[in-house]
Amino acid sequence: MNPILKRLAALRQAMQQQNISATIIPGTDPHASEYIADYWKEREWISGFDGSAGTMVITLKHACLWTDSRYFIQAEAQLIGTEIQLMKQGLAETLDIPTWLKANLIFLDTVGINPQYFSYNEFQSLEKELYKNTITLTSADLIGSIWVDRPALPLSPFYIFKTEFTGRSTSDKLVDVRIGMKKAEADVLLISALDEIAWLFNIRSNDIAFNPVVIAYALIEKDSATLFVAPEKLSAETRSYFQTLGVNLLDYRSIHECIENLPDTSSVWLDGTKLNYFLIDAIPQSCTILNSKTPLTEFKSIKNETEIAGIRKAMIKDGVALTKFFMWLEGNLASGDLTEISIAEQLEKFRCEQENFVCESFGSIAGYGPHGAIVHYSSTPETNSTLKSENILLLDSGGQYLDGTTDITRTVALGKATDQQKRDFSLVLKGHIALASAIFPEGTCGSHLDILARKELWREGLNYGHGTGHGVGHFLCVHEGPQSIRPDQNPTVLKTGMLLSNEPGMYRANEYGIRIENLIQVIPYSKTEFGEFLQFETLTLFPLDRELIEIRLLTEDEKHWVNNYHQKVFEKISPMLNETEREWLEKKCKSI
Repeated sequence: MNPILKRLAALRQAMQQQNISATIIPGTDPHASEYIADYWKEREWISGFDGSAGTMVITLKHACLWTDSRYFIQAEAQLIGTEIQLMKQGLAETLDIPTWLKANLIFLDTVGINPQYFSYNEFQSLEKELYKNTITLTSADLIGSIWVDRPALPLSPFYIFKTEFTGRSTSDKLVDVRIGMKKAEADVLLISALDEIAWLFNIRSNDIAFNPVVIAYALIEKDSATLFVAPEKLSAETRSYFQTLGVNLLDYRSIHECIENLPDTSSVWLDGTKLNYFLIDAIPQSCTILNSKTPLTEFKSIKNETEIAGIRKAMIKDGVALTKFFMWLEGNLASGDLTEISIAEQLEKFRCEQENFVCESFGSIAGYGPHGAIVHYSSTPETNSTLKSENILLLDSGGQYLDGTTDITRTVALGKATDQQKRDFSLVLKGHIALASAIFPEGTCGSHLDILARKELWREGLNYGHGTGHGVGHFLCVHEGPQSIRPDQNPTVLKTGMLLSNEPGMYRANEYGIRIENLIQVIPYSKTEFGEFLQFETLTLFPLDRELIEIRLLTEDEKHWVNNYHQKVFEKISPMLNETEREWLEKKCKSI
């Protein structure tokens, strides 16, 4: 019997015992993280689907998985033989979860969820929607009652991230946070987002794959700060560090009790899109709740001079590693021994040679041919394709250096490119250049600029189903808010110092995928009688595949941009290479 079917049967038995008609299992953790520790991978355990975005809904008769277009192909493959129905988010015919529940449950049915995996805002919204049909939402840890061989929470010690890399001390950051609290008239600030905690306290760890964060909670008051972390994770050095800062240390699991004991008159500031309902429900009812973005979100997103300098160093190192890798790829392609998995492993080896490299910033996406059309493809032994001297390869990868975080996608021709491939690539390139060259007034949001990357594709009746840009942390999460560039309305204004990706794409199912990704920083442009204007600076340093460019489709300005970019790449990277590598890079950066 398929193990997923056994788990679904055990879950339904637990549901019947508690008189629960349906349960919702999201793919997150109590900290609203994208990448999560194995202990919290409940959705993956119950479904077998391991994409980073997706939510399961299970009733006594149905099992459905909601995910977006990035994962349609992956989900279809991983759900075979499980009875789980794929619900394709974003399609007109696909009901959202509350609407589906109302259509499939009856009067007085109960939906059970673990409140640790739902933010305050999510819980309230869902409760309100279900209440309209007299369906009750209740707290229930159903997976916890049946997952008997569950992995343990990570307990390895964390370390101090030195100010030579951060540019600012924790004491200085706490001063800024408390200034923000005073303006908001908040007595207490509750923090659950792991990257915010790592940034504020200048600490890093390996608790979660690819994201150097520490599993913890934090509580900031007017004259004190408390970090809630498993005592096993503390070393003599970190204990001394927090003692010097005057930061209290309490056990990770004591956060709920501490919140219950807050003074009755406290004004508690929290981000209801992140803090889970289980903790918010513990706040004394007499307290005042201030539910809005906290100052940490913006503080972290705007990189200081030290952080930007580090990111520039990381880009050079990444460019060197990629130069060595693509030289190796070209030299070994004809052997017929290279696969999607083996080239990803080799790329990591080249990055490991670079000073201050810690780990990958996410699992490399090496999609050859048809697999490149799967936006967040992850090769497995069953799907691992052998590379040939034909078609194209999409390689999306990144590194975590003490200096900063990188994220780059290059699409390269492994054989003679077809006219269609060159046209598709060039249309994506035109969009990439349009966004990279944008000049915009202060107050502009990413959603205002997204069309620049899509305009040329739309003109040809083409599109891509993912966002154009996401924020990036500094030796933190490769996907960082609040800034983004995508069609969805996001009120976050782009500000000097923010770091984002620029990654338009185009995907032909069962043929190939194309994506061009560089990281860009918001910098000043000019000041006129009409106000302050901003622009982007491209920080990523590695050439584009000239063999895929249909030069006739580019304007003179676009050709100029490509040539200037390649000149910059060569100037920054070549001093770090040997003669053979420099010759290779010079050829790749030749003017068009």
